[in-house]
Amino acid sequence: MSVTGSTLVLAAPSAPSAPPVPDRAPPRPRGPYGRLFALPGARGFTAGNLLARLPMGMFGVSAVMMIAGQRGSYALAGAVTATGLAATALVAPWTARLVDRHGQARIAVPATLIAVLGSLSLIACVRTGAPAWTLFAAYAATATTPNIGGMSRARWTHLLRGAPDAHHTAMSFEQAADELCYMLGPVLAAFLCSVVFPEAGTLTAAALLLTGMLVFTSCRATQPPVSTGPRRGSPLRALAPLLPLFLATGVVFGSMEIASIAHLDALGLGAASGPVLALQAAGSCAAGLLYGTLRPLGLRTCLVAMAAAMALPWLAASTGSLLPLTCALLLAGMATAPTMVTAMSRVHALTPEGRLNEGMTLAVTAILAGISLGAASAGALVDHLGPTTAYALPAASALLALVIGRAVTRTR
Repeated sequence: MSVTGSTLVLAAPSAPSAPPVPDRAPPRPRGPYGRLFALPGARGFTAGNLLARLPMGMFGVSAVMMIAGQRGSYALAGAVTATGLAATALVAPWTARLVDRHGQARIAVPATLIAVLGSLSLIACVRTGAPAWTLFAAYAATATTPNIGGMSRARWTHLLRGAPDAHHTAMSFEQAADELCYMLGPVLAAFLCSVVFPEAGTLTAAALLLTGMLVFTSCRATQPPVSTGPRRGSPLRALAPLLPLFLATGVVFGSMEIASIAHLDALGLGAASGPVLALQAAGSCAAGLLYGTLRPLGLRTCLVAMAAAMALPWLAASTGSLLPLTCALLLAGMATAPTMVTAMSRVHALTPEGRLNEGMTLAVTAILAGISLGAASAGALVDHLGPTTAYALPAASALLALVIGRAVTRTR
């Protein structure tokens, strides 16, 4: 109450002031991979991609263990899987061309069904004692398996047009996924075939492939559109200078695996060599994820690093000790992922518009051919010169890849 002149004024007591509202903490910035998988539909097709990709590391081991266990012949098992690999080299580019021309869902699902039926036929032929030629025919049918890694990379390329940094992160993730699946696949296959029953590895791989492909192709919103215009340019012609590089890199992978298996067996590890061999893939997986958060390097720089790293197992094996070899395999694996990511980026840049999956499949086919060549050559070196000398082959192949890479760079 107060008096103003001759007027009595009644004033209501002032309300207590409200406590200050604290400022909300700003949202934490997402990392490169957080931003990547925040894109609509990215998590869905990635889940299907990983499910369908895991069997890629299971089919070969499962077939060898199943055929050798039932027929008692590793020679027959090796010949069957080699035939399947040769059929894949011929059929995979045609399947990829159909995917680019007609769309992922229309081609990938029926092609996967044919491959799954081939796997089931192989099981039936092995179990019923069918003639040996039926095993070759059944396993050759699995060559229609679509290149799920190429289709996934094509989706990222479609989603991330105009965002080169995010595209680099996506390609690094895809390379890490490759390494993870090829590291876990053989382990899972060997466990299923030896602990459950000989056909369990092939059955599980076929089920995972079909389930993952159905999940992947059901995500239609992220599928790259099919180009209706005239198709100009040939992926084979555009990538011809790069394919020898992928072939030499495949020789590195195939020869390193055989040399390591033989050397670890000579050290007396036997079945315990699996975790040591997995270190190379683990190192590549970790390096791939890390590389996705960094600025991309030049192809020549990556090839120099790989050539230097591939000499380490050769030096470590000459010591006759397990620990140096373990560290060398880890470092060698870490050098391969940046090289593959950078080389695949060249594939993206050189492949004609609308034919990316075909271009990616050509690169993968060259790698598979190199793996076969490297494995066979390393096996011959082991038999004639010993496992330590066999480590010279991946080192020489990495050096050859460097020479090819420099020639490609100069040509461009």
